[in-house]
Amino acid sequence: MVIPLVSIRLKVGPKGQIVIPKVFREAYGIKEGGEVIVEPTEEGLVIKKPPSKEELLRKLKEYHEKRKGTKPAKLGELKGISLEDEFDEVWGIEE
Repeated sequence: MVIPLVSIRLKVGPKGQIVIPKVFREAYGIKEGGEVIVEPTEEGLVIKKPPSKEELLRKLKEYHEKRKGTKPAKLGELKGISLEDEFDEVWGIEE
């Protein structure tokens, strides 16, 4: 369920804490003790559910298929590679 066009102003508590309203927690399946991802954007922070195990496996399989046929790296070849860029490429994150 997605709640369209709703904005709620929240107070920031001690240590920068906010409480996600119940209506949002229920709509997005956020449970006590669960995890969320906080992603910085130019407009502010985005709070998202982490990908499911199935989604993680699908992304890793896609990445593996894309890399098939490439030669394994040799010692020293990876020192100029940015792991952050590789991660962003796998997950489709644009700067």
